[in-house]
Amino acid sequence: MLKDYLSDVSLNVISRMVLGKKYTEGDGDQNEVVTPQEFKEMLDELFLLNGVLDIGDSIPWLGFLDLQGYIKRMKVLAKKFDRFLEHVLDEHNERRRGVENYQAKDMVDVLLELADDPTLDVKLERHGVKAFTQDLIAGGTESSAVTVEWAISELLKKPKIFQKATEELDRVIGKERWVKESDIINLPYIDAIVKETMRLHPVAPMLVPRMTREDCNVAGYDIPKNTRALVSVWTIGRDPDLWEKPEEFFPERFLGKSIDVKGHDFELLPFGAGRRMCPGYSLGLKVIQASLANLLHGFTWKLPGNMRVEDLNMEEIFGLSTPRKYPLEAVIEPRLPAHLYEM
Repeated sequence: MLKDYLSDVSLNVISRMVLGKKYTEGDGDQNEVVTPQEFKEMLDELFLLNGVLDIGDSIPWLGFLDLQGYIKRMKVLAKKFDRFLEHVLDEHNERRRGVENYQAKDMVDVLLELADDPTLDVKLERHGVKAFTQDLIAGGTESSAVTVEWAISELLKKPKIFQKATEELDRVIGKERWVKESDIINLPYIDAIVKETMRLHPVAPMLVPRMTREDCNVAGYDIPKNTRALVSVWTIGRDPDLWEKPEEFFPERFLGKSIDVKGHDFELLPFGAGRRMCPGYSLGLKVIQASLANLLHGFTWKLPGNMRVEDLNMEEIFGLSTPRKYPLEAVIEPRLPAHLYEM
């Protein structure tokens, strides 16, 4: 399944930046608290439980019954993550102990340095370091893999768009090297494909819940103070009042336009907006753009066997993210010179 490989790529990138090493490959260390498979399963469970609708959230007096069993699963998962993150922090503290002028090598090192800083107005406690670390790992992994999988799915349904993307890559990059992060600014069509994918398949269909600070009126509806508000960017992205032919995958709609995903254009908010906007959106966006560009540049793609474009199922699963209901299967072949694939 393509998503398995994409998840590994995203997780490797994020874990090396945040934790200092990859956790998707076993290294024979008997002291590891989780195996690579357990680590992936923990993340899958985290994404699922973050997106479920618990009855107790809407009907508080039923919450203690845990009718769906989600609370029990959350508690079990919380203990697993706490044990894993305690191990990570202990490893980093051991590495830093006794070293003068230690240079931070990853994000956990940076967070631990902040936690040791006595001048901070708000003290960063150990549990805060663990929470930040967990958010960085989870937020950057699933979103990248799901978005790239949807982008390739949409391109397989539109061969002409696929061809235009590879033509741009060949023209700008050539066939003697891979795409670098610095190349993305010169690839407007690839950027348009990413934006169009996020419009149709936003990373999180419902933004982080808000709460109204005062009584207000929206579109004729009276909203009392302290009401929980959920913003559906999935619905905004398919609103016919905002988009021409909203159900159609058409990257050209973004060419020559200033619409971006940085939270200023309210018709396209895949990462949210304001103070509760995803703090890692810049990193996530770069991973998505670079991953997609290299996959399109380095390989030819086609559907398996005698499968037709019309047979490609595009149903999605609603949750914290919106992955494909049926994971994408595709056949790929190298399209660049053989020496570029040598490790």
